[in-house]
Amino acid sequence: MILINLLPHREARRQARKRAFFSTLGLAALVGVGVLVLWYGLLQQMISTQEGRNAFLKGEIGKLDVKIKDIANLKAEIEALKARQNAVENLQTDRNVPVYLLNELVKQTPEGVYLTSLRQQGAVVTLAGKAETNERVSEFLRNTLYNSPWLERPELVEIKAAAPQPGRDQRRLFDFSMKVYIKQPGAAAEAASGAASGAKPGVKSAAAS
Repeated sequence: MILINLLPHREARRQARKRAFFSTLGLAALVGVGVLVLWYGLLQQMISTQEGRNAFLKGEIGKLDVKIKDIANLKAEIEALKARQNAVENLQTDRNVPVYLLNELVKQTPEGVYLTSLRQQGAVVTLAGKAETNERVSEFLRNTLYNSPWLERPELVEIKAAAPQPGRDQRRLFDFSMKVYIKQPGAAAEAASGAASGAKPGVKSAAAS
């Protein structure tokens, strides 16, 4: 027996394909939306994590800024203390300068040279005196230039024959005046301490006033 299908099978297949297409399209849309939701959630999590890291870094940077400020203040205090210490040391050295100066002049003044006046103005010391010969004055200049840890840059201002004085020794003498500079307190103190540790007793004869 032969069966004949009189229903519109072509239209039915077309409808079936259409339903399958829309089903596939809807499934793809759902999958796409799901992927977008997952990606958005992942991005939000990454952003939140990075914001937490940024907040942590800002906090640590703030702590470091406070420490840096404290270190800067500490350095300023250290520099101020060093400046005060140097000022105290220089003041102490300046207080001892007259003693060292007189002691040094006694050591460096050769025989035959007699100092009659001494005047200090800052680091400049002006000396005046009498000498038996010009060579004695030259020796005095050399001593203060090469042998003294406290004195430097001697300059002869004037030397001339002294006028004879009645009733006194009529030996020929020379009046002279000179300038000499006191070394910087730090260098002078260091040199003087080294010289004092190896100094031996005994001084040359001289007179100063």
